[in-house]
Amino acid sequence: MTDPINRRDLPKKFWERKPLTKMTQTEWEALCDGCGKCCLNKLEDEDSGEVALTRIACRLLNDSTCHCAHYDNRHQFVPDCIVLTPNNLDTHAYWMPETCAYRLLWQGDPLPQWHPLITGTPQSVHDAGVSVQGWTLSEFDVPDEEWEDHIIKEPT
Repeated sequence: MTDPINRRDLPKKFWERKPLTKMTQTEWEALCDGCGKCCLNKLEDEDSGEVALTRIACRLLNDSTCHCAHYDNRHQFVPDCIVLTPNNLDTHAYWMPETCAYRLLWQGDPLPQWHPLITGTPQSVHDAGVSVQGWTLSEFDVPDEEWEDHIIKEPT
């Protein structure tokens, strides 16, 4: 599998020494583990604020690679796709996957041992069973009113 995320020639364990706000764009992008969980549609309870994860994926998620099919120009297709930055983590980290490197580092936690930056291979996230590879449903195939029927527990 070809990894669209550039993790080559980065300083060793840069994420342990560099604050999120000081990372280069390449370092920031390299934090993504390629699990695809952030691309699953979520349902938020208006009263409690609790976020439920569904197996309904964004129309742009490639189910076999767990990457966005049009990452660089995704806003042309999905205008409300969130661009996560160090400056908006306070607002968005609560709905990010529990295993997300951005969320973990923002919380002061270490990266999991299966993370591609540690293992050196993008396959490790799939081998660890924490990705959505091969089991999502397209938002085109499931009517909005049926999304509650597809709530899942996050694979961790």
